[in-house]
Amino acid sequence: MRKFAVLILLLLCTFSVFAKGTDSKTFLVIFKAKELKTLKTSLKEIETQFSSFKTRAYSGNSELALLIDIPACEFDECFLGQFLIEMGSGQQLKLQDIAFRLFDMTESQKTLQVYLTAYEESLQKKKNGKLEKVTPTP
Repeated sequence: MRKFAVLILLLLCTFSVFAKGTDSKTFLVIFKAKELKTLKTSLKEIETQFSSFKTRAYSGNSELALLIDIPACEFDECFLGQFLIEMGSGQQLKLQDIAFRLFDMTESQKTLQVYLTAYEESLQKKKNGKLEKVTPTP
């Protein structure tokens, strides 16, 4: 009986090692500088509100952007948009009301990969079709 219990425990540990965990997700949040100025807040202030996650802020000649890496999550950009952001005046607004756009970069990358695969398959079919037309069959 002990050997059986040890065997089951060993199998459970083995399966848990090979179990696929949820991947981290990366979200891109784009802001308009004028809107942030009218709300009297900045990109750095918004970034500090996501301090529990890995974030990167980008500003420059283009729009303001914030990348948020969230490990092992099961939500999408709509759920992220519901996060409350504190303004300097004590007012709280949803992220979707402040942000210009919210993107799930992980999902976008998967979709792009599907499109690229379909495109490459169509090119391969065209190439195979041309080769069949060039070589006459006896």
